[in-house]
Amino acid sequence: MSTEAVKHARQLLLKEYRGVLSTHSAAMPGFPFGSSVPYCLTENGWPLILISRIAQHTKNLKADPRCSLLVAERGVEDVQANGRLTVLAEARQLDDASAIDAAAARYYRYFPESRDYHRAHDFDFWSLQPVRWRYIGGFGAIHWLDDVALSNPFTRAGDAESGMLEHMNDDHAAAIAHYVERAGLPSAPAAQMVGIDSEGFHLRIGQTIHWLAFPDTCDNPGAVRQALVAMARR
Repeated sequence: MSTEAVKHARQLLLKEYRGVLSTHSAAMPGFPFGSSVPYCLTENGWPLILISRIAQHTKNLKADPRCSLLVAERGVEDVQANGRLTVLAEARQLDDASAIDAAAARYYRYFPESRDYHRAHDFDFWSLQPVRWRYIGGFGAIHWLDDVALSNPFTRAGDAESGMLEHMNDDHAAAIAHYVERAGLPSAPAAQMVGIDSEGFHLRIGQTIHWLAFPDTCDNPGAVRQALVAMARR
């Protein structure tokens, strides 16, 4: 397995926030059914989706949980040369109250508009547990990968992530604006930091999500602080 391919595949999964969910059609047996869904990642690094109970893809998953999520690189003119990742997975509806609460808190940070329709309508959280991955990084860069997901150490260990996010958004808006400027991202509306993992962090600008990489992998909050300071001083 190519270590570089695994890294690039995971970075693509982090950089994007929507994909095409393909399920086995219950209404038309034998045919795949594709639908567009936003996602963020669970503490295990698996795609987390919020879908309506009356949606066709939900009915399909209840009948057969085997599915795939296609994630393609944004902003590339040649669709044959862009990066794309297909996650073959088993979909699992979250039914434990604490797991649902944790998923909601995380998902709302990425997609705050989902809070209203989640409460007002019959929507449920599902995680997509990866079985295998197919990554294409461009012409000739084609890989079957068995293990791409990486657990988030800051979500799993006492939810240090929430504290770091609150600190950055409340006390370091200027640093966040600097990250935005250095990355060439839109300066308005003001960016909010919505996720931190060992390899980088997510910013939400309006309804768009962007992921920026740390200079080096961070396995503790102290290392994250050093990385963010270094990026702010560039």
